[in-house]
Amino acid sequence: MLAARPYRERFRRALGVRAGQRLIVLTSTWNPESFFGDGGAGGDDLLPALLPRLAREFPVDEYRFAAVLHPNIWHGHGPGQVRAWLDRARRCGLALIDPLEGWRQALVAADAVVGDHGSVTFYAAALGTPVLLAAAPLHELDPDAPISDFMRAAPRLDPRAPLREQIDRLIDRHRPLPGPAEYTTSVPGEAAVRLRTLFYSMMGAAEPEWAASLEPLPLPRHEPVSVTVPLHVLTRVRGPGEVSVTRWAGSPPAAECVGGDVHIAVHEDTRDVDQLDLAGVIFRDGLPDDPRFGSPSVWTAEVLQRRPGCALAAFAVGPAECVVRLRGHGLLRLVSASEAAVDPAAGVSALHALLGAGDAGGDAVAKRLANLVDDGGFAVRVGALSVRVRAVALPAG
Repeated sequence: MLAARPYRERFRRALGVRAGQRLIVLTSTWNPESFFGDGGAGGDDLLPALLPRLAREFPVDEYRFAAVLHPNIWHGHGPGQVRAWLDRARRCGLALIDPLEGWRQALVAADAVVGDHGSVTFYAAALGTPVLLAAAPLHELDPDAPISDFMRAAPRLDPRAPLREQIDRLIDRHRPLPGPAEYTTSVPGEAAVRLRTLFYSMMGAAEPEWAASLEPLPLPRHEPVSVTVPLHVLTRVRGPGEVSVTRWAGSPPAAECVGGDVHIAVHEDTRDVDQLDLAGVIFRDGLPDDPRFGSPSVWTAEVLQRRPGCALAAFAVGPAECVVRLRGHGLLRLVSASEAAVDPAAGVSALHALLGAGDAGGDAVAKRLANLVDDGGFAVRVGALSVRVRAVALPAG
């Protein structure tokens, strides 16, 4: 993991983390008093109870969540049951990490870890990653073990308090605890050399002549973000050609919506199919030449014909680009810089706000659209990140 740190951004991109996003890893061991259990307090299991709040409190464009669960959780309950328990969270964007092959990469990529007395939590702290303890049953641990010292010193999650404030405070005020790193290894970076020497000495054999080395931590397959629950989108037009966008996979906090406009954006593959008729924006992603959808032009036309309440239909053809059809006003291509791209669907919601889609008259929308194209696009602010999105008119089709 130490050797993989220079490639951290690659691991983050593999997990679908965008520029400006914070990756929060949720990890649990398999004890009944673990984070996935009741935390030793009795009552509801902690992690499943917190997941709906994560959807309500954390904007999807500013935070990415991943779960690392102990292999015994998977084997004890069965993969189907675990996925069923976490189904809604997965549709809200939670990534389920392979417990054997993917946990180290997730720790290298993480901005913070919320965990318990499991070893993954301790390894995160040893890496210097901010750690918040959701469960810390000290009576389960040897009081002289290094992890016991860590459990007593590490900050605790208060499940009754606002979660986002606790996570942001944890990251912004983080000072690594020295204990976990010191107890994990006193000779960082020398494991291969020292272990090989030890093993060959135990066998009474001579070491090979070549240098000891370890296999690099493999880059995981790309884990695209797929949020298929209806998104509540708050937009605020900040000025000519500039709009802020905040999207939640749950009902947005009412206090944050004062002074802004809210619309619903829905992935076409949502299970909440009744929300498609309420959506101002309907989107999907795929390959532009996928014959099942005809083409982005064909798909967007079909969506607007099928859903008369929808103002814009968007087909994302990549992580930084989509084709958009505005009802009554033809096709656009929206593109943001790949190194700091916003989710194409967030850019479409910004366009929805700038055009006053659904509220302004046809002539007013046409004029605003022409101005955006002439100006080369618009700025989208997501959290603290501002990204320029280029708007290009496409031939009618």
